[in-house]
Amino acid sequence: MRLEGKVAIITGSAQGIGEEAAKIFAREGAKVVVADYSAEGGEKTVEDIKNAGGEAMFYKIDVSDYSACEEMIDRTVEEYGKLDILVNNAGITADGFLVKMSEEAWDKVIDVNLKGVFNCAKHAAKAMMKQGGGAIINATSIVGLYGNVGQTNYAAAKFGVIGLTKTWAKELASRGIRVNAVAPGFIQTPMTDAVPEKILGKMEAKTPLKRLGKPEDIANAYLYLASDESSYVNGEILSVDGGLVLG
Repeated sequence: MRLEGKVAIITGSAQGIGEEAAKIFAREGAKVVVADYSAEGGEKTVEDIKNAGGEAMFYKIDVSDYSACEEMIDRTVEEYGKLDILVNNAGITADGFLVKMSEEAWDKVIDVNLKGVFNCAKHAAKAMMKQGGGAIINATSIVGLYGNVGQTNYAAAKFGVIGLTKTWAKELASRGIRVNAVAPGFIQTPMTDAVPEKILGKMEAKTPLKRLGKPEDIANAYLYLASDESSYVNGEILSVDGGLVLG
């Protein structure tokens, strides 16, 4: 029970990595706010957690909405009395080559993947400062470290998340708040379901462990950074990519 007595918000937790993280956090004793735009998926995650004996509530949220994020933090503190952990996991893609990428595709990804992280973290940090500490975990990507063809918007957002993480780790440490990020490699999620098998095969071949990651591989990294086991880890970008960074 590494998170016993803790309260956690996990954005983008209606499916994939976020869903797995919500279930693992609940299993480890946390009260979990399942925050997502998808009510159907989010309610299902909450139902699964409760059926397993955990405690959770669903909050419908568009993380690109500044005021909505403030309301979510306030509601969480009202419901549970505090906020110990924020996992900024929500993310989308709208891929395309630079010369073909629309302004709409650029804005959409930046709004969710970068602005959304700022929106949630700003309000969460205020709550955590009042109570004397907390942990913020941001989802970046291997793409945020090395770039990727056809993902100008996604790469820019994930590079930006690394900058936010490093900056907040310095700003908030004196208030007892640790800020870290996880950089996943190629993970089997609903986001990769539309990727052709041929491309997935190439991804596996490029990964030294010769397999795609699973949602629990990333969720367990979130768990470590949220727990007291990482109490001296701050400003770290943890790559969970099967060794892909080795080239």
